[in-house]
Amino acid sequence: MTDTTNSAGRDTFSRHGAETQRKGKLRHWLTLALLVYCLICAVSIVGDGFQLATGDYAEQLFAFAVNPFVGLMIGITATALIQSSSTVTSVIVGMVAGGLPVGLAVPMIMGANVGTTVTNTLVSLGHVKNKDEFRRAFAAATVHDFFNLLAVVILLPLEILFSPLERLAERIAVIFYGDSDLSMDNVNLIGQATQPITETIARALSSLPEAAGGIAMIIIGVALIFLAIRYIGMLLKTLMVGRARQIMLNAIGRGPVTGVISGALVTMLVQSSSTTTSLMVPMAGSGAFTLRQIYPFTIGSNLGTTMTALLAATAVTGSTALLALEIALVHLLFNLFAVLIIGGLPFLRLLPVKGAQWLGRTGAERKTLAAGWVLGVFIALPVSLIAVTVVAG
Repeated sequence: MTDTTNSAGRDTFSRHGAETQRKGKLRHWLTLALLVYCLICAVSIVGDGFQLATGDYAEQLFAFAVNPFVGLMIGITATALIQSSSTVTSVIVGMVAGGLPVGLAVPMIMGANVGTTVTNTLVSLGHVKNKDEFRRAFAAATVHDFFNLLAVVILLPLEILFSPLERLAERIAVIFYGDSDLSMDNVNLIGQATQPITETIARALSSLPEAAGGIAMIIIGVALIFLAIRYIGMLLKTLMVGRARQIMLNAIGRGPVTGVISGALVTMLVQSSSTTTSLMVPMAGSGAFTLRQIYPFTIGSNLGTTMTALLAATAVTGSTALLALEIALVHLLFNLFAVLIIGGLPFLRLLPVKGAQWLGRTGAERKTLAAGWVLGVFIALPVSLIAVTVVAG
């Protein structure tokens, strides 16, 4: 009798626990949906605020970024400081919606791609006490740096000369939106859903002068983007990282194509290339996987992170909807062409690996070089180039 009673009690407790777990997951998914809504509202707020603050002077405001190298440095520095390319690219989409020319935004998008690699490089510094672990971890982290820098070296000059990414993105965007003068207000359901929030904030700030109100909207929008992406990442880690980690473990070692696809998939699941690549650094440091095994997975994460900008572009309505989608597609195409060109050409394919191996060996011997790499590439060099350009201008 006692055993039967105890068994029934355990079953009831088990059912209650499973029910609580299901309710907890449901709350997480509902919160996630609310945060995604917050993200696309925030992008719309940034766009409206940028347009209000600059009026017809957006190009003059960003005249110092006409130099594409300065735009590149702005993207690198902003992303390195915020440690989220998703945040920076979402803000850039909002700024394009508010009047920033696409041609100025393209180098910034490329810079954001480079700046996002600082996170996993910082993670590798956690292995600094063990020389062999640090060599492997630092190489695993910086292979992402070398790949993205090589992608910029190849594609930025081509973009400056011929604008292939901008032109192709425009043609693809037109397929979805048609002529850029076509208003999408009655078609873009997401844009309509966000309109009450953006209009409420605009009315709340209407007592301010036009430029000040626009700047306030930009600040509010950027803060909301930052918070939304941060908490989206935290929730997705709770919901998906276990599954994402298993995908990663199953994919590594099965070949480069599988690695790239899996890297993109995992990053889409957790909405953070920094999370994806940072998961691999300790594994490489411990010796569980080699640098060549994790390399395809790393570059696949570049593709997965482009989904955030594409999602952000859905928040934009009206005549600038085409331009917002265009810059989001530039982000996708830049990473796709980088994978195809660098991964497809044998003489380029292993350059990032060799560079990372050299830097890993050198950094393990001279720790100050490792710190200098992080501060120099992501902060000192970009800020110096921006300052020199502004002063010279």
